[in-house]
Amino acid sequence: MTMSDPIADMLTRIRNANTAKHDTVDIPASKMKIAIADILVNEGYIAKYDIVEDGAFKTIRVTLKYGVDKNDKVITGLKRISKPGLRVYANCEELPKVLGGLGTAIISTNQGVITDKEARKAGVGGEVLAFVW
Repeated sequence: MTMSDPIADMLTRIRNANTAKHDTVDIPASKMKIAIADILVNEGYIAKYDIVEDGAFKTIRVTLKYGVDKNDKVITGLKRISKPGLRVYANCEELPKVLGGLGTAIISTNQGVITDKEARKAGVGGEVLAFVW
C-alpha cells in the first residue's frame, strides 16, 4: 500500500517515539525527509541522524534528544501544516511564527527546505510543511 503523506508519517514516528521515550526511531529515507531531519538537528530538536542502508532501501535513524532525564522532552510538539488535500503557501511577509518565535516553522522554498527565520532573512516564501516547538 502506498503512503499518501510520507512527511506526516515521519513526524508521527518522531512524535510517537518521543512520547514512548525511545532513544532512536527509524524512518524510510527521502531527500525531503533528510532535509527536514537536518533542520531538526540544526535547531537542536534532535541529537543526530544517520542514514542506514539495508539492501536496496535507505533508512534515516534519528536519535532523539531529552533533558536531564527522559521526562524532560526537547520536542513538545510537532504538527503537519500543509497536507496533500490542502496545501498551505505563504509569501515572505505572511510566514507564520510558531509560539511567537519560540518554535520553528519548516518551509519548502525554491532555495530548499529551510526554517521560517532563514526564509524571512532571504526574503522568500513557499509551502509551510510543519511546525516544531
